[in-house]
Amino acid sequence: MTPHKLVPCFCAGRSPGWRTTAFAAKRVAGLLAAGLAIAVLAPDALAVGFCTKTADAALTACQNDVRDTFWVGKGICINESDDKDRRTCNDDAQTEMEDGLRLCQQQHNARLHVCTIVGEDRYDPEFEPAQFVNPDNIGHGIAPNPYFPLVRGMRFTYKGGGQVITDTVTDKTKRIDGVTCRVVEDLVREHGVVIEQTDDWFAQDLAGNVWYCGELARVFETFKGDRPQDPELTSIEGSFKAEREGDKPGIIALAAPQVGDGYYEEFSLANAEDVAEVISTTGSAAVPAAMCNKTCVVTRNTSPLEPGIKETKYYAPGVGLILEVENDGTRVELVQVTH
Repeated sequence: MTPHKLVPCFCAGRSPGWRTTAFAAKRVAGLLAAGLAIAVLAPDALAVGFCTKTADAALTACQNDVRDTFWVGKGICINESDDKDRRTCNDDAQTEMEDGLRLCQQQHNARLHVCTIVGEDRYDPEFEPAQFVNPDNIGHGIAPNPYFPLVRGMRFTYKGGGQVITDTVTDKTKRIDGVTCRVVEDLVREHGVVIEQTDDWFAQDLAGNVWYCGELARVFETFKGDRPQDPELTSIEGSFKAEREGDKPGIIALAAPQVGDGYYEEFSLANAEDVAEVISTTGSAAVPAAMCNKTCVVTRNTSPLEPGIKETKYYAPGVGLILEVENDGTRVELVQVTH
């Protein structure tokens, strides 16, 4: 989950708070009522622990990766001729390994908490073309999701944290495993310079839920001394595509959200694992371009890849995402909507 990146505008040991079987059953029933394809679990299925096993596997992978990086660093340090530089290099490699292993454990703890939100069953949602509508018909015969309107031509502009974010619902489509997804272009600017450009891919199903099918995220930097100072592509971290290399689609907006609903917004293990939990359907908020008075759906958004970072998002019916509040108090507000 990238700070200030508003994807959803079209964008150790078990932790406390494990949900009861009754609560889990209620949540599953609510999602089934929303039209989602969710397997009905046997009474003892929640005890199997597939989610926890996934977290354990990711922990092992993370620790191995940290150690691999450490030994590559040691190899680099060997080739430092200066004794002082070599000692500094070795110290830095040791510190980075310790910090990395600590982060691996924090991420593991965060994944275990996610298991209390999404449940212990395998995460393997159905993703078939017959489940989805033609994106060209959304807003033209097919009602858009009220909290995530994928209507061609709509543009949403947000400001906050020193950034300006513009999301445009394009007329482009992306075919993913047979499902035709709408392309939403997301531009993030600082001081007028593009620092991130993302193509987000979404699809609305027959029940009105909007699925997040993947993204191509490009991060740019400018460097002093370059002439001209054209932004340089430095990362595509966080990019994923449903049904490629084990990546899975997520839900970005439910058609009929209820308090307690919890779901993956995206699932690309160790790469993109955003999770949302509906904490209110009667939220209130006011920003320059919209407001809601006890009608907003409010979600708590986290990612185990960034432990400790939480975002609260407000979705106004008929508009979509209008406000994001980060846990440091930073507000990113909708300032303009155009059609």
